[in-house]
Amino acid sequence: MKKYLILLIASTLLSLTRAGAAEMTKEPDSAYIFAYASLKNGGRNGLHFAWSIDRKKWHAIGPEYSYVRCDYGTWGAQKRMLTPFLFYGPDSLWHAVWSVNETDGVVVHVTSKDLVYWRRQSYPILMQKENCLLPALSFDKEHGKFIVEWKSTNGGADATYYRSSTLDFKNYTPPEPVAKATFDNRHTIRLENGEENGTVHKVSWNVIKGLLQAQQQAAYEQELWSEKTAEDGIRFASLKPVDVEVQIDVENKKKISDLLMGVFFEDINYAADGGLYAELVQNRDFEYRLSDKKGSDTSWHSYKAWSLKGEEGTFKIDSVNPLHPNNVHYAILNIEKAGTALVNAGFDGIPLKAGERYNVSLFARNPQEKAIALLIRLIDEHGKLLGEARIRAIKGNWRKYEAAISVKADAAKASLEIIPQEAGEIALDMISLFPEKTFKGRKNGLRADLAQTIADLHPRFVRFPGGCVAHGDGLGNMYRWQNTIGPLEARVPQRNLWNYHQTAGLGYFEYFQFCEDIGAEPVPVVPAGVPCQNSSTGGAGQQGGVPMAEMEAYIQEVLDLIEYANGDTHTVWGKKRAEAGHPKPFNLKYIGIGNEDLISDIFEERFTMIFNRVREKHPEITVIGTVGPSFEGTDYTEGWLIANKLQVPMVDEHYYQSPGWFIHNQAYYDKYDRSKAKVYLGEYAAHLPGRPSNLETALAEAIHLTSLERNGDVVSMASYAPLLAKEDHTQWKPDLIYFNNTEVKPTVGYFVQQIYGQHAGDIYLPTQVRLSNTEEAVKKRLAISVVRDTKSGDAIVKIVNLLPVSTRVALNLEPLGNISTDALKISLAGNPEDEALRPKSTPIAVTKNFKDELPAYSFTVLRFKIVE
Repeated sequence: MKKYLILLIASTLLSLTRAGAAEMTKEPDSAYIFAYASLKNGGRNGLHFAWSIDRKKWHAIGPEYSYVRCDYGTWGAQKRMLTPFLFYGPDSLWHAVWSVNETDGVVVHVTSKDLVYWRRQSYPILMQKENCLLPALSFDKEHGKFIVEWKSTNGGADATYYRSSTLDFKNYTPPEPVAKATFDNRHTIRLENGEENGTVHKVSWNVIKGLLQAQQQAAYEQELWSEKTAEDGIRFASLKPVDVEVQIDVENKKKISDLLMGVFFEDINYAADGGLYAELVQNRDFEYRLSDKKGSDTSWHSYKAWSLKGEEGTFKIDSVNPLHPNNVHYAILNIEKAGTALVNAGFDGIPLKAGERYNVSLFARNPQEKAIALLIRLIDEHGKLLGEARIRAIKGNWRKYEAAISVKADAAKASLEIIPQEAGEIALDMISLFPEKTFKGRKNGLRADLAQTIADLHPRFVRFPGGCVAHGDGLGNMYRWQNTIGPLEARVPQRNLWNYHQTAGLGYFEYFQFCEDIGAEPVPVVPAGVPCQNSSTGGAGQQGGVPMAEMEAYIQEVLDLIEYANGDTHTVWGKKRAEAGHPKPFNLKYIGIGNEDLISDIFEERFTMIFNRVREKHPEITVIGTVGPSFEGTDYTEGWLIANKLQVPMVDEHYYQSPGWFIHNQAYYDKYDRSKAKVYLGEYAAHLPGRPSNLETALAEAIHLTSLERNGDVVSMASYAPLLAKEDHTQWKPDLIYFNNTEVKPTVGYFVQQIYGQHAGDIYLPTQVRLSNTEEAVKKRLAISVVRDTKSGDAIVKIVNLLPVSTRVALNLEPLGNISTDALKISLAGNPEDEALRPKSTPIAVTKNFKDELPAYSFTVLRFKIVE
């Protein structure tokens, strides 16, 4: 570590020397800054600064360190900052405006006091059908208002100039044509990497010093947080095994959350349909659409996964007289000769197990006088018959038919065949195949092995249904909970934000039921009246919000959800829950409002309305707010400001960081104000280049979890993300559990989560730790947490060793009282790059002066029974 600090300091001093600092005998009173945005990376690198004493020799900071980036638009090609214009206003604020692209009539506006921290961005739509280019800003002293001017090319080469005025940057006057922009004082400056165009300003030297310090701090942190075990051979070249003495302090114990360990389910990576949801027929409702994938897959339509076997008939999709208005498409088979089959390929095939039964159901309509029978067969990939059943006498209007098939052999990629036994025409919809053995035997249930793997984590809560899925890609794609309950044929399928199809078969009733089945608190998340901040639909994307005229109805939806979960059977929504088979309330205690949203004025207005009404109508419900997608930055700061102002009881924090970040931020929650909102760490994971899930990332997460236990009085809940990923359909890595149709493949990180879940506590016992080696790099790679589980009375010690050498631990158990001589030891250890490790559990004999040598790169849990 000393080596890295020396290099960093030397590099900083060298950069200052090159920048001309060495030429100054003292700091100047003032100098010049140049604000610009490079067109590199498509203009997505954000706002940069350079400084100069004489406006001749310029020194780029970083170079090209980004002080603020554009939040407008979706991932990928958007988030662009073009031609920024910086202006210091009479309100003692720096104002920045810029164009977002070459087509939209939008100008971004944002302010800062110091050019380092930037507040919320806003995206006024100044032109409805024309673009806004080269925006500039000034202040009209006579009328006390700001003036925005810009150029529009009207889709052609000829430019027209416009202006608009505003008092508050929320309301703007209609655009007025002007002869030409009168105050666009952009300059072209030659920097070391080429010429750039931007604005020049004279400022005090303290402003420039602040910019330099921010960049230097970021560079230092980046160096620190990028540390990996691959460098440990150099970093710890002479390190010997470390002696560790641990003294437990039972006098200063504190109560911590008993809900700390939970899971977060989002329908990403085919986690629901084709995954946890046990349905084996793909596109059972014939509702797949090109728009599910935004037209990127021409095979993605109502015929997806279906085919006709045989040449004596036809198969088409129709929508006249559908089964239900929410399920408009269905199949029509016109059979000329018996033997032609409608075939479904399942999700990468249909997996079957010998000796087990599978339940078939479908809706059929036969307008003919003569009844038609159906033969339903399961066939393996080689054409071998595995089982069959018959449905007889289908006649008349839409009706549900059911049968069961016993399977006589295993198959990984079987298919389902539906064979009319008579010539004629028949309509089919909602064709379904479920294993009889779902999790807990539930109808419309969950895949048993996947659900059990989640249950084995011993989660105290389940957050659902997302994530970005919850607030959706544009307002029309928001997840509306009431569309996912009731009869399956009446539910509303829709495009998944992650670009596939959601049947809503796994809906809110099933989520609540799963939570009950595994003894976990349900934590539903509803949109905060705004879509995902990376939306690519709806005009300005995340700029939009539920229209104010519709907010009352939307708030009622949220209140109805609470009634659905907790209302008695005499209430409207409690009755619907009872009709689904659950008369007793689900005992909902928590509800999340929003998910890592862009904290804008539009968000705050709508979140406040929803929060206040829920608090008024249901004070017994703990509302969980949101503070953006990162551990720092504008959304984080602004989100916390809103939470403090409204006295939100809990906020949802998210961050995906490198193992180095987790190593060097173990005190992150130590500084949190205990009088403010509690924290739900809703999404986190350690990410390495290439996104593996190995022992290194797992140990980094284990270190962080020791700090969460230590701060369990302020961090109430935590859940790794994402939870599930299907092989060959993985859109995000790493994930906690990978799977295919026949196997479940928990990661190393899964077992860290499982160990914490199965060995949790509700009392934290501080420790005093002495190391034989007190180097900071060594100390930060050893983490210890001691908790008591008041239900069992056990004491649990967790020790993480992220060093390349063993640690000799001496643990004084005397303060714990009477310790049983029998204890349990769980160890997870190996090569940091290993992705296939499993923990080992062994009974051990202990004394009050317990000693053990723990291997390099290991996570060890010791569970002691206290004898009363």
